[in-house]
Amino acid sequence: MEGLPQLPPEVWVYVFSYLSTEEKHTVRLCTRHLKRLVDHPALWRDYTVVLSDLRRYTYGFWDTLNYRRLTRVAVRHLRRKEWRRLVTFLPSLTAVVFVDGGRTYKQKYLDNLSRFPDLKDLGVRNATWDEPILGWNLTAQLHERLTHLSACNVRLPCTVDFINAVSKLVNLRYLLFHQQGEGYGLDTVRPVPCSVFHNLLLSLKKLKHLSWGMRGEPPEPLPDDYLSPPDPEHPGAARYGGPALTSLELVDYPETILPRNALRSLTSLRSLTVRYRYIREGIECRLTSWLSPLQQLETLTIIGGNSLAVYTTTIPSSVSRLTLRVAITLKDMDSIAPKVPALEHLDIEQNRSSGSLCRRIPMLFPQLRTLRIRFFRREPEKDLLSLHRLRHLVQLELLVERSFILRDYLNGHPWPSPCVQELINQLRELSENRITVITTMRQRNPLRECDCVWEGD
Repeated sequence: MEGLPQLPPEVWVYVFSYLSTEEKHTVRLCTRHLKRLVDHPALWRDYTVVLSDLRRYTYGFWDTLNYRRLTRVAVRHLRRKEWRRLVTFLPSLTAVVFVDGGRTYKQKYLDNLSRFPDLKDLGVRNATWDEPILGWNLTAQLHERLTHLSACNVRLPCTVDFINAVSKLVNLRYLLFHQQGEGYGLDTVRPVPCSVFHNLLLSLKKLKHLSWGMRGEPPEPLPDDYLSPPDPEHPGAARYGGPALTSLELVDYPETILPRNALRSLTSLRSLTVRYRYIREGIECRLTSWLSPLQQLETLTIIGGNSLAVYTTTIPSSVSRLTLRVAITLKDMDSIAPKVPALEHLDIEQNRSSGSLCRRIPMLFPQLRTLRIRFFRREPEKDLLSLHRLRHLVQLELLVERSFILRDYLNGHPWPSPCVQELINQLRELSENRITVITTMRQRNPLRECDCVWEGD
């Protein structure tokens, strides 16, 4: 401890909370005292550890995880016997995500999950099952315990049977289902049948967040009430009977699959995300009619799709967080600004056709608190300094293509390049260090971000 300030442990823990995972592990190697401080549970509360081949871990490794009180793991390629080892060493797990299974799995593979008494969050990614994932026995033991469930890129023997099993998990608040298909081969993916999907929504009364894969197109568009099951207690009346969703995400969405009135009953939505797969010429943009009834919407995310000019006039004025992954021009920004006067968080892309967005943003969105800009085929330029005029801005994220990062690495220095770093330093000076500038790649959250939604930044 020589040379270190004599500070209370809670102060050290607060200081270490600003470090990345790699920096924490570096500090941990210095002294025993720092090792004990870095392992404090408060520093690992939201951390998810990735495990594989559990036989290679020592007892000291498991003791460290228990000392940190880690409750969330992502596991890869585990054999059935290794699940029992995981139960033995980490019995207090609350979240488990199984990713990248390299084999075909049977129904009993996940049976040991019922032995985790506090398990609330389960995820399955990138695997193939030739028997139901959720067997009758496992579903019966987890039906009141699970609150979060995600299944992405999983090949199932029968999608309908899986959805019917999920319908029995009555306490689910978060559901992510991005289907890949059934059986083997290059079969055509079809949307979940309307009656099965309605039964799911009517059974999950506590559901708040729904992320639904829309891959594949039916022979004809889905019915108007696909996302709005009628109330079974009032047959014949046009009353919504599903859960009061606050967040909806449509993934791999082709514009033709849902009708214009698909969201008319989801007035409780606070967040809407639409990730388009492709757009066909001559197809009417549904967003114009979708956004009209959502007058309480606070977060809007659009990935791909139609030109911004088609739907900017229908964006609700209640939106305070806006993400746009589409080609954007200064004219688009001018039309958006009057519609969202209270915008505080903006995430956009800038390419060569975007013009000087950084120069215009302070005039158009003066209330911004956080700003995230992706630069394509270019680096930040001197107009970046105009952002210091955003008096409420506290965080700025600058992301570029990986080709720029690789170029800087090959030239002997990391991203950001010296020119960009000089701009960042000037921006900090102009803002009197009010603005925190982030240029590092964001860490992936394995519990919530599957391959379908992860953007690699």
